[in-house]
Amino acid sequence: MSTWCGWPRKDNSEQEESDIDRLKLAQAIDHTLLRADGTQDEVRNLCREAREFGFGAVCVNPCFVSLAARELDGTGVKVCTVIGFPLGANAVETKVTEARLAATDGAHEIDIVLNIGALKEGDSKYLMSEADKVIEGARDVNRDILVKLIAETGFLTADEKLLACWVATGSGADYIKNATGYGPTGAQPDEIRFLRKAVGSHFGVKAAGGIRDLKTALALLEAGADRLGTSSGIRIIREWPAE
Repeated sequence: MSTWCGWPRKDNSEQEESDIDRLKLAQAIDHTLLRADGTQDEVRNLCREAREFGFGAVCVNPCFVSLAARELDGTGVKVCTVIGFPLGANAVETKVTEARLAATDGAHEIDIVLNIGALKEGDSKYLMSEADKVIEGARDVNRDILVKLIAETGFLTADEKLLACWVATGSGADYIKNATGYGPTGAQPDEIRFLRKAVGSHFGVKAAGGIRDLKTALALLEAGADRLGTSSGIRIIREWPAE
C-alpha cells in the first residue's frame, strides 16, 4: 500500500474523510507563479501566502529564486524552480548551467523538463545522459536538492511515458511530473495512476496543470500524486469544509 503525506492510499475505494488533514493537504501544494509577466512584488506576495497557508513550497521562474529564498529563509517553505521550461528543448549544457545557478541561488527543488523530441524518438541514451548531467550540475552545489523530471505526457504515447518514468527512476531524480501546465493537457487521475504504477509506490509523483479546486486536488492525490503544482492553492484550501 502506497502512501500520500503519511496517509494510506486506498487503491480500490474512495478516500475517506477521516484520512484527510487540511494541513497535510497544504504541505502537498507547490504554490506556483510561472507566468511570463510575473513581477517581484507578485513573488513576494506568493511567498507571504505560502507562509500564511502552510504550503510546502513555492515554484517560481529561475530569475526569482534568490528573491524567494530570501523571503522564505527560516520558514520551512521550500523554493522550487524550473529548468528548460517550458519546452525542454534547450541544449544540455544550458540546462546544466540553469540547474547549477538555481542551486547556487538557493533552490531546494528543481523541476526539469525532459527533451520531448528525444522521448518521441525513443532516444534513451540521450535522455539518461541529459538527466544525469543536469542533476549532477545541481547536486555539485547542493547535494540534497530534490529533483523532479517533467515528461509533458500530453504529447506522449504509453510507451513514451514509460520511457520517461524509466529515465526518472534510473537517473537519481526523486519525482516524475506529468506536465508543465503549458502543454496540451493538464493533470488527469488516469494519467497520474499510470505514472504511479510505472514508478512504483516509493517514488514521487507530482501532478500539474489545471488543478483549480479541492475536488480535483483530492482526486489526483487519491490517484497517486504526492505533490500538486498549482496557482490555485489558496482557493483549494479555502474550499476545505469548515469544522
